[in-house]
Amino acid sequence: MTATILHLYTSPGHNYFGHHEKPPGTNEIIPHDSIKLVAGRGIPGDRFYDWKDNYKGQLTLLDQQVVEDIRAHAENPELPATAFRRNVVIEGLDLNSLIGKTFRLNGVLLEGSEECRPCYWMDKACGKPGTEALMKGRGGLRCRILEDGELYLGAAELVVDDPQPESR
Repeated sequence: MTATILHLYTSPGHNYFGHHEKPPGTNEIIPHDSIKLVAGRGIPGDRFYDWKDNYKGQLTLLDQQVVEDIRAHAENPELPATAFRRNVVIEGLDLNSLIGKTFRLNGVLLEGSEECRPCYWMDKACGKPGTEALMKGRGGLRCRILEDGELYLGAAELVVDDPQPESR
């Protein structure tokens, strides 16, 4: 299956995570043409790199359609994809179908660990109440990086591991 990686981002610090009842942070979000992925560790330079052993969110993906839907909801066609603070914005994949599966994206072995659930900060980040509710079940995909590799903008091949059923 082929998809398209539209945006790749990292951020050196947390703007919302851990800021409960405090103002958001001001860490920049850095766009990239490619990002290196380090197995078990994350993306060098990103806020979740080496954050915890076997962390379930070493890499996060978001569907471009969600970005478009939130732009319409917020009545802001210029809302940047950076507002969502995901590492990869991609189109052409059903991200929820990858939860609990191992797969290769451009040859890099990943594990879809869970939905990247939206939090109450999404209303503020996107400038419109109801954004968090609209994103429920569509917040993206958290992944563990199982092999070193690199992702880059453009066409991306997805190959989902299809384990053979155990013989009886």
